[in-house]
Amino acid sequence: MQQNNGLDKSQIISFAVLCLVLFGFMFYFQRNSAEEEKLKAEQQKTEQAKTPVKQTQAADINPNVTPNAIQVSNLANNELKLEFSSLGGQVSKVELLKYKAYDQKTDKADLPLNLITKNNSSYGFQFKDKSGKTVNTKDLVFSPVVNGNSVTLTANYSGAVIQFVYTLNNNPKAELKDQYTLDFKVRTQGLAKVTSDNKADFIWDYQVRNLEKGRAQEQTHSEFAYAFNNYKDYDYDGRTDMNEEKETLNWIGVKQQFFSSVIESKTGFTNSKGNQESIEEGEYLKKLNFEGFVAMNGGEFNQDFTWYFMPLDLPLLKSYDKNFDEILPLGWSFIGAMNRYFFMWLYSIIAGWGISAGWVIFLMTIIVKLILSPIMYKQHKLSAMMKVIRPEIDEANAKFKDADPMKKQQATMEIYRKAGVNQMAGCLPALVQIPIFYALFRFFPNFIDLRGQGFWFAKDLTAYDDLIQLPFKIPFLGDHLSVFAIACTIVILIYTVMTSGNMQQPQQEGMPNMKVIMYIFPITFLFFLNTSASGLSWYYFVSNAINILIILVIKYVILDEKKIHAQIQANKEKPKSEGKFQKKMREMMEKAQDAQKSQEQTRGKKK
Repeated sequence: MQQNNGLDKSQIISFAVLCLVLFGFMFYFQRNSAEEEKLKAEQQKTEQAKTPVKQTQAADINPNVTPNAIQVSNLANNELKLEFSSLGGQVSKVELLKYKAYDQKTDKADLPLNLITKNNSSYGFQFKDKSGKTVNTKDLVFSPVVNGNSVTLTANYSGAVIQFVYTLNNNPKAELKDQYTLDFKVRTQGLAKVTSDNKADFIWDYQVRNLEKGRAQEQTHSEFAYAFNNYKDYDYDGRTDMNEEKETLNWIGVKQQFFSSVIESKTGFTNSKGNQESIEEGEYLKKLNFEGFVAMNGGEFNQDFTWYFMPLDLPLLKSYDKNFDEILPLGWSFIGAMNRYFFMWLYSIIAGWGISAGWVIFLMTIIVKLILSPIMYKQHKLSAMMKVIRPEIDEANAKFKDADPMKKQQATMEIYRKAGVNQMAGCLPALVQIPIFYALFRFFPNFIDLRGQGFWFAKDLTAYDDLIQLPFKIPFLGDHLSVFAIACTIVILIYTVMTSGNMQQPQQEGMPNMKVIMYIFPITFLFFLNTSASGLSWYYFVSNAINILIILVIKYVILDEKKIHAQIQANKEKPKSEGKFQKKMREMMEKAQDAQKSQEQTRGKKK
């Protein structure tokens, strides 16, 4: 009697009903969550009126400077709003005006997006004077003078004049790349009489602020970024210690998930080193420290620098022609190229039709499936044919139950050969899917066009949806359940059930049951997707739902199981030429069998 490990008509109806339930579940929570948002917003306004927000400090200021002595100056254009402190002559606040930061209290991106504020960034130039005392400009008090789009801050130390000049392009017609750029010049007079060395050490302490919903995800994407070898080579460093003492860095930056703060030196940073450590809770994600030398000329420090405070938008980054586009972690080599030249391009084309981001991803999935359809068709057809020949495989296993394992394997290979089944063909789709999966794993949480784009109950497709809140934390899962992740896990489980029927059970003791492993895989996938970008879960929900439909079409429309079964029976009586793969496998088995016989004969002679 022929086995049928696929789905019957009742199962098809069950799958359709499940999909309808899932979609109904999504729409139901979308409506309820909208009503809850209104209530939360009203409650938040009431709480803010009663209790003012308490500001917290990221670092302590110089205790020797009285607060009244600190002055603040401001510059702004269409993209940036900057604040400069007279203490250290530093940039003390950077707000990106076109973007908003996530607020945990309202569960919305409605806060000003400040890369730098509340002393989370501190930098200065350090040198030694004639007495051997270490002097750092961040401890000096500067006098600010604002002149149009420039701020000049001047400090005196032992008769030497140190001047920082910041210039921001505030021309509304200027190129976008220029509006995210802050020119920074350092000029000194009389410093040669004070210093004992001909170099200054640039020290930058930076604490990454939590700007996005997914803390763990954003923390992972926060690290050093830098270029060297005349902007040609790039690296980003997530290690605890960063050491580039042999290279001259053209620029050094701190990248976050969607934004970056970068300083460029016209002469470069040498003997660079740094370290970083994660911060487990609070408004900061990581603490980073950088140190690198910059050259002085004749004891005077006259150098030009440029600050860049910018969103990680690929066209913008490429426009600088300084290898900034490599800051965007889209993957190396082929993976990165796939994201840059296909997925980003495809998303932009479809988004231009004026539809929401979620439906753009839906159409992207269908287009990718169409492109891969020849390969996927072969895989699903092979899977269906394996189910058809299952009775033949079971018959061969029963016949050679007590025989040599090699003979049993040869009999199995013979059935595959007569049926025209090439098992190796099933590996190709899996190999193709691996780089696509990794590319999308990089694409969804790093593509700024998706940032803040909601779909149904997911408020941001670059972060997880947490519609189902848990009163406790589950290890590796967190304190929430993502509906998109659950839906994706369900369809992957259904797909696994449909495709695991052709999988052979282990014939030897101690061998793992592959079916059990295949069923465990979707469950472990839930743990991975629950804290990942909801856009990724939505993509793979659609992708696997399409896979299920393809299998059903092949099984009930394209593939005639009775004809294939009859053809196998007829082929048993006809000789058939071996393919290259079957021939190699047979020869390998014969050699292994001969070697085993020789070993047995040798053992018999010794006895």
